[in-house]
Amino acid sequence: MKIVTFLTDFGTVDGYVAAMKGVVVEACPSVQLVDTSHDVPPQNIRAGAWTLRYYWNLFPKGTIHVAVVDPGVGSRRKPLLVNADGRWLIGPDNGLFSWVFETAQRWRAYRIRPTVLRPDAVGQTFQGRDIFAYAAGLLAAGASRKDLADSVVKPIRFDWPKPNIRRRRILGEIIHVDRFGNVISNIPVERVDNNSQTLLISCNQLQIKKLSQFYTSAPGGSTLALCGSSGLLELSVNQGNVAELYGISLGDAVEVRW
Repeated sequence: MKIVTFLTDFGTVDGYVAAMKGVVVEACPSVQLVDTSHDVPPQNIRAGAWTLRYYWNLFPKGTIHVAVVDPGVGSRRKPLLVNADGRWLIGPDNGLFSWVFETAQRWRAYRIRPTVLRPDAVGQTFQGRDIFAYAAGLLAAGASRKDLADSVVKPIRFDWPKPNIRRRRILGEIIHVDRFGNVISNIPVERVDNNSQTLLISCNQLQIKKLSQFYTSAPGGSTLALCGSSGLLELSVNQGNVAELYGISLGDAVEVRW
């Protein structure tokens, strides 16, 4: 049984997600559908790319990931079919797959043919239904890559900021703020030596002198630095919102020094 997942910024009020699911099931009734998230902030491609980063390679090979955060819907931006480490990804060529390209061992991107269009499609404003979900349904039903896409393309990729790593100092920045107000940096946690007595992690007015293992390592209301599930240095407040308390937002500098 094929698995098709859905990531969008559509929410669940308007029936847009259900329409996409209907198109997939019509093409392949035996498919297993999985909702990953429909709460990506509207038109926030980078947030969508980050969410996709968390799960795309945790599903079995052959899984089809449909991802639609698409402020350029109906424009000349390309519709993509991507194969990355044996998984398929379908969505717009706007940077949404940047983290996939960053983390996959092997990947190749193709442009979906203009002929891949749901019958009775109306207008150009719902290509999530009429192109991406339709292509996913056909792929799940047994269509080959060559049936859906032809030319290999060079997709749009965001330039994710890299930390500046020196012997006794690392300078990075915040690249994500989650719904709990935890802030995630671009600093790989394995580069942070927690054995030093003079370790200092700072961001805005926040200063922390050690790494913790989990959120309750400190009393409620206390600040922590820890290895998040992303493998990156994360700053948090136990039972609180560190982003609000310290005015931390995307792009703010994070420094680790000894």
